[in-house]
Amino acid sequence: MKKIEAIIKPFKLDEVREALSELGITGLTVTEVKGFGRQKGHTELYRGAEYVVDFLPKIKVEVVIPTAQVDAAIDAIVKAAHSGKIGDGKIFVLPVEQVVRIRTGELNEAAI
Repeated sequence: MKKIEAIIKPFKLDEVREALSELGITGLTVTEVKGFGRQKGHTELYRGAEYVVDFLPKIKVEVVIPTAQVDAAIDAIVKAAHSGKIGDGKIFVLPVEQVVRIRTGELNEAAI
């Protein structure tokens, strides 16, 4: 099993969720986060004063899936989140050792 963490632009969330849903991936966790990469924020004007916005709003989508679905899930996220502009995001893939469904006690892939 693998955990995919995708950092995406907020307005791409619905497209990413739909793309994952089409693959049969229904359970996911979404968190509002802030950060920056190569774009290093930007400057804004507020009441005549210029200030730097270092951390930009992003969305972190987390899913735990069987290893066999990882490549398809990554492709779906990339296609749905791609805008071609700086700040499209990143995808991280991490190993998952064990999953337990608290309600039933199911383990691993049965608990996903």
